[in-house]
Amino acid sequence: MTDLPQSPPKTSRWKTFLRSDIVWSYRRSPVTVVASIVAFLLIFMAVFAPLLAPYNPFNPATLNLMDGFTPPNSSSMGGRYFTLGTDSQGRDVLSTIMYGSRVSLFVGAMATLFAMVMGVGLGLVAGYVGGLWDAVIMRVADVQLSFPAILIALLIFGVARGIIPPNQQEGAAIWVLIIAIGLANWAQFARTVRGATMVERQKDYVAAARILGVNPFIILLRHVLPNVVGPVLVIGTIGLALAIIEEATLSYLGVGVPPTQPSLGTLIRIGQQFLFSGEWWILLFPAITLVLLALSVNLLGDWLRDALNPKLR
Repeated sequence: MTDLPQSPPKTSRWKTFLRSDIVWSYRRSPVTVVASIVAFLLIFMAVFAPLLAPYNPFNPATLNLMDGFTPPNSSSMGGRYFTLGTDSQGRDVLSTIMYGSRVSLFVGAMATLFAMVMGVGLGLVAGYVGGLWDAVIMRVADVQLSFPAILIALLIFGVARGIIPPNQQEGAAIWVLIIAIGLANWAQFARTVRGATMVERQKDYVAAARILGVNPFIILLRHVLPNVVGPVLVIGTIGLALAIIEEATLSYLGVGVPPTQPSLGTLIRIGQQFLFSGEWWILLFPAITLVLLALSVNLLGDWLRDALNPKLR
């Protein structure tokens, strides 16, 4: 009696993922590994700032003006130790960086998500429907791409501040900033998704769905969208770094988040006032944090772009 052929043992999804091309590409890139570690540490400190920060720098009850301008790695006159020193108001620089990174990451992530949703939606419509819709959406995108994103964000932010009543401007400043940065960066998503959609709509599975009478919205959502997610993730990762820098630029110019919720850009603007008087640490450490955060996220986006490109495998 012959033995029946045995089926090969099933491989778990986790093991399959560990053997994938993306994981292999990640392990082969030391720069990506270091960038991911730096990004994770910065994001972790920002998310859990209320638990990890040595002090609450925005609680007036805990501030002491006698602690102002304490150098890094030293104790103040009140006996409190400050790793990265203090600013003019006696606020711990390390704590302000944690809380400031929290605001910068929130604004950058929400603005990128808003730009992604808007750009992907308009790109799907332009690429699938075509005709007048395609012409109007793409011409608007072309006009917007001809201007720097920071100028568009400044314009949108200024118009919104003129519409919102003065007593509500401080509370709505962060959301206005998110919308301004998002509206300034949707065009890149739309152009990329439009090109990928125009390729996908010519394939047989889309034609078969049309013949079966499937709703166009269902076709875009279930069939076309999953096939254009790869480029969107790459642009979104790189766009996150750009959104963080744009938020920092606007805050540095004094038109970003309110002083009660300062971001890294606001901290850099404050530190710049004391740079030439000898208190260099107030500017240096927030600036290094911003550079490390934007650079690590940007390097991860570059790696993801190469890892998802089949021509480079």
